[in-house]
Amino acid sequence: MRPGTLYVVATPIGNLADLSERAREVLGAADHILAEDTRRARVLLSHIGVATRPVSLHAHNEAARVALARRWLRAGDDVAVISDAGTPLLSDPGERLVGAVIEMGGEVVPIPGPSAILAGLAVSGLPCVPFTFTGFPPRKAGRRARALERIIDATETTVLFESPSRLVGLLDELAARMRESGSEGAGSGMSAAPRAVRRVAVCREMTKVHEEVFRGSAAECAAHYREHPPRGEVTVVVEG
Repeated sequence: MRPGTLYVVATPIGNLADLSERAREVLGAADHILAEDTRRARVLLSHIGVATRPVSLHAHNEAARVALARRWLRAGDDVAVISDAGTPLLSDPGERLVGAVIEMGGEVVPIPGPSAILAGLAVSGLPCVPFTFTGFPPRKAGRRARALERIIDATETTVLFESPSRLVGLLDELAARMRESGSEGAGSGMSAAPRAVRRVAVCREMTKVHEEVFRGSAAECAAHYREHPPRGEVTVVVEG
C-alpha cells in the first residue's frame, strides 16, 4: 500500500479570501486535518464547505499526535496540517511531525500561501534580504536580554512577533538598548554606548479591516502605541 502524504497548508492570516484554490482542494481531499486550534479551524473549514473534523495539534500533545499521524500515513491516508493563521511551523507546532514523517520515509508537500512574516517584511519599507525571523521574544529576563541584544547587533533586518499587551514594553526595551531619546527605558543603563537609531515597522491586523502599519524609530512606535493601545496580531520589523 502506498503511504499517505503529509500536506503543510498555509491558511489566511485574516482575510479568508486569501486562501488559495490549491489549499481548498487539499483540505477538501485530506482524510485527516491536524490544527493548532480546532475552533478556528472549524470556522475556516466551514467557510470552504469541508466537513472533516479537525484534530488538535499543539505543543502539549504533539508527541501523541505524531504517533497518530504516522499510523494514518502508513494506512495510506493523506494528512493536512494547518496553524491558527499563516504558514505552519513558524512559531507554531509541527516541526516534530514533519521530522517524524521524513524519518519514516514519507512525503511532505508544502501548500504555500499567506505568511505574516513575509507580508510584514514586504510592507515595512526596510531591506528584505537578508532577514532573520526570531518568533516571539523570550519572557525570562536573561534570555530576553540576550535575544534583544542579538536584534540590536544584527546587520540584517529582523522580523519578530509580539502580543499586543507586551508590544509597548518591547519597543521601549529596543529604544533603551539603542539609547534613543524619548524612550521609557532610556537612561536605564542597559547599554553603555549609543547605537545608530534603527527604523522599525509595526504591522498590525494585516489583511483585516483595521490593518495598520506604523513606521518610525522604536521610541516613536512605543509612544504611538502607548497613546493608542494595540489590538490583534502584531508583526514587528526592525532595521539591521
